[in-house]
Amino acid sequence: MKNKAILAVLLAISALTAGCNTIGGAGKDIERGGEKIQGAANR
Repeated sequence: MKNKAILAVLLAISALTAGCNTIGGAGKDIERGGEKIQGAANR
């Protein structure tokens, strides 16, 4: 029973970590897109 609880916690941590990386990558992509739009507007 204890092993199942530990496994559940580890799976939850790994899922949250993977989610954070995905959100962080999406944020960087959106930032780059905004920079390109801003550069085009300045020209």
